Amino acid sequence: MTTRRPIHLEALTIQFDERFQLNNINWQIEPEQHWVITGTNGAGKSALAAVLAGAGERVSGNLSGLPARVGVVSFEAQAELIEAERKKDDADILDVISEGTPVHEMLFKDCADPATARDLVARFKLEYLLDRAFRKLSTGESRKVMLIRALSSNPELLVLDEPFDGLDADTLLMLQGYLATLIETVPMVLVLNRFDEFPDFITDIAYVNQGELQLQVKRDDPRAYAELYQLLHLKTTQLAVPPADPETAIPALDPAQPLVHLNGVSIKYDDKALFSDLDWTINPNQHWQLSGPNGSGKTGLLSLITGDHPQCYVNDIFVFGFKRGSGESIWQIKQFIGYVSSALQWEYRVGTSLRNVIISGFYDSIGLYSKYSDRQRQIADQWLALLGMSHRADQPFNKLSYGDQRLLLIARAMVKHPPLLILDEPCLGLDDMNRQLVLALIEKICAGTETAVIYVNHHPEDRIEGIENYLALNAPTPTQ
Repeated sequence: MTTRRPIHLEALTIQFDERFQLNNINWQIEPEQHWVITGTNGAGKSALAAVLAGAGERVSGNLSGLPARVGVVSFEAQAELIEAERKKDDADILDVISEGTPVHEMLFKDCADPATARDLVARFKLEYLLDRAFRKLSTGESRKVMLIRALSSNPELLVLDEPFDGLDADTLLMLQGYLATLIETVPMVLVLNRFDEFPDFITDIAYVNQGELQLQVKRDDPRAYAELYQLLHLKTTQLAVPPADPETAIPALDPAQPLVHLNGVSIKYDDKALFSDLDWTINPNQHWQLSGPNGSGKTGLLSLITGDHPQCYVNDIFVFGFKRGSGESIWQIKQFIGYVSSALQWEYRVGTSLRNVIISGFYDSIGLYSKYSDRQRQIADQWLALLGMSHRADQPFNKLSYGDQRLLLIARAMVKHPPLLILDEPCLGLDDMNRQLVLALIEKICAGTETAVIYVNHHPEDRIEGIENYLALNAPTPTQ
């Protein structure tokens, strides 16, 4: 291995322009590792790769171990090279239109390894355009030239951003095979969107989201790898949240009325008040994040809404068209609410299939004890497709991982499209990967339905795209 030192990014924040910044990146690339950077469009994949090529302005943190010779292929580098060629015309004072730099000069002038360059020209079958001006090439042709330049530069590190983009199947396989011959001598970092294009030699995967390196996964960890695939599926799939079943539709509410209105509510015990004189209005399709430390009353506040707290009848509460205490039943209220919590997951210990767990949401039951319709089965299968679990539809729920169970219970809560979905600490007990999966599903629901979401957690800074309203509770105070 040419490069023996690891590349170390420590608490690194890099500014690219006024619109984008990579934040607090902690990442170590060992000499024997070969990485893929993946994530959704706009997440910061290319920016992170560009840092390894020296791009961006360091705001804070440290970058060490970067080798002197880095072979780079990216759309940005390709565009810069083409733009530099075009500027040659602007500099021509004799009004003679320049033909531009020919490809053979691009490849062989100052080439560190001409033999490799000639070999790759033959492999890419580019002999026919060596005398053509670089700027007259197609996008695919110029990309192949960029690849040859990078691979023949005696690189100590290769940074390849979507290197297979636009290649036909045979050329893609050829390039993957060629890169595989370099794995003992050159560490590689590839930016790729498609899992089916990950070369076999990749050892590690970095997942980037919203300018942060959120997950690092070993390729030989089958469970973590499958969960990352599922996360990318949830983040990138064009599948919409499935519709409700018209046969079991919830009664329509007045869209001009709030779903919930709490007027000066309190929960008090002999020695302390969880909260006092709290006003809160939740309007249709309005998403909220409810946060606060342990014991601040988050779950108690929710139980005022659901009718499960004994003090709900001594407070001024309006829910789903009902004034609390006006003779409404608890089931009249709960039909409008989908609820997911750790407590529900502990109770839902049945061995029924994944499909049946989702269908049970139509009946608000733990397990399925009613005959379901073809339409309900179809909707459940659409939810499984959205979650990337279609191939597991008949597997038993109690054999799933803790995180996958949480995803299924959120789908179960959403299957009727309730006006209000309450997610009480949905990430509690989950590792980073499963937490990202749950948050991705919540984002999908916020963006694609008319259900108002209350997302409950401990940390007000842990925000979800699509949630723009925040209520933070404080620690309880002693009563006088």
